[in-house]
Amino acid sequence: MKSYTLKELAQQLNAEIQGDETLVIASVATLENAGDGQLSFLANSKYRAQLDSTQASAVLISAKDAAEYKGNALILNDPYVGFARTSQLFDTTPKAALGIDSTAVIHPTAKLGEGVAIGPNAVIGENVILGEQVQIGAGSVVGQDCIIGSGTRLWANVTVYHNVHLGQDCIIHSSAVLGSDGFGYANERGKWIKIPQTGGVRIGDRVEIGASTTVDRGAIEHTEIHDGVILDNQVQIAHNDIIGENTAIAANSAIAGSTKIGKHCIIGGHSAVAGHLSIVDGTHISGATNVTSIIREPGVYTSTTIAMNNKQWRRNTARFRHLDELFQRVKKLEKLNNTDK
Repeated sequence: MKSYTLKELAQQLNAEIQGDETLVIASVATLENAGDGQLSFLANSKYRAQLDSTQASAVLISAKDAAEYKGNALILNDPYVGFARTSQLFDTTPKAALGIDSTAVIHPTAKLGEGVAIGPNAVIGENVILGEQVQIGAGSVVGQDCIIGSGTRLWANVTVYHNVHLGQDCIIHSSAVLGSDGFGYANERGKWIKIPQTGGVRIGDRVEIGASTTVDRGAIEHTEIHDGVILDNQVQIAHNDIIGENTAIAANSAIAGSTKIGKHCIIGGHSAVAGHLSIVDGTHISGATNVTSIIREPGVYTSTTIAMNNKQWRRNTARFRHLDELFQRVKKLEKLNNTDK
């Protein structure tokens, strides 16, 4: 197991050392549960009380909190980012595959880069290109004419349809589906006529896609997921969507077709974005929000209501039905008031 001195970690994080620089750290833990040889962090003020009682050997901490803490610490501007980077150093996650399993089915036209690993019962289709150090987990399928960039990992049972391109250093979690048909139909006198989805999917570098998330292929042009995007579990990305760089979309959210979401956006869980819209860079959508119109100005947008007692919720819901009537009454009263003046 890897271990680092506090001095070595400080150099990795560009942090200031408080205390014993020769102290050896072997893992990370929470303030509440940390023990000897472990490094913890304080990134949220509501856990400040735990700092006094923690048994962690050292703590990642801001300069403000360090002024009141006498133990070993690494001081930096953003302790949570420091925790993320430190966790990578101690990461014990196994590889998605080791070597090329004898049960893997690999088309003779496929091109495999150096160090590619393919797990049991995986299928690699015609004209597929796998870059160096790509890992394909057990039971995964990579369809015809796909390209997967160097260092990308597919965990078990991922399905990649035909004509899907993934960039470098992506992580695709189990049961994700990339390149399934978009929901494209025309209605002829009550009968649905399928529109073939002939576009592909283009995914940039350092993209992470959660378990059971679906990214549909484009109807004509490609669906695009740009560099650094993170998609949580069970997210739906519909055909011809464009998701800008470093945008994050939390679980159970759905983005309808032909919608463009800008760079550095955050979309909270269980949100829905209607089709054929655009959302400007830097927008933050609160959880369970329904977006039904274009967002042109960055900011925080919310449409959900807070949790409340069910009896109160029922009363408020009943009153909501009369909102337009109430508005018209107020408008009439304001008009009468202005006339009296």
